[in-house]
Amino acid sequence: MHLLDLGSRQAPWVSEIETLSEQKLLACYQCGRCSAGCPMVNEMDLLPNQVIRLAQLGMALVLESQAAWVCASCLTCHARCPKGIDLPRVMEAIRILAVRAGGARLLAGDVSSRDLSQAPPMAVIGALRKAGG
Repeated sequence: MHLLDLGSRQAPWVSEIETLSEQKLLACYQCGRCSAGCPMVNEMDLLPNQVIRLAQLGMALVLESQAAWVCASCLTCHARCPKGIDLPRVMEAIRILAVRAGGARLLAGDVSSRDLSQAPPMAVIGALRKAGG
C-alpha cells in the first residue's frame, strides 16, 4: 500500500477539511516551520504542525482543539511552508466543521481585557476576521 492510498480510508471530515481549504493535508511532511514562526503558538493547545498531523491521522481531537480559534490567520506559516500549504485556510475549515458540529469555540467573553490589551495586533485582526465571517 502506498502512503497516498490512505485518502480512501480517511474520516469523512478530513476530506471536508481538504475540500473547504483546497489544501492537501498529506503534502505536509512535518518540518515544523509553521509552528516555529507562529506568533500565537504560546496560546495554542496544539501546535500548528500537530493540527495538520492529527488531521492526517483522522483524529477528531483536532476539531475539539482551541488552536484553530487562536490562529491569527497572519499567513506566517504559509510563507514559511516549503510545501506551500496554506495553514490558515485549513484552520478556517476546521472552525467551519467545529461550528457545524456544535463544538466548543473561543468566544469574545473568554478573553480578559488584560489579555486582549497584551495580544499582538494581528491576533485581534484575525479574531475580527473570524467574527465577521
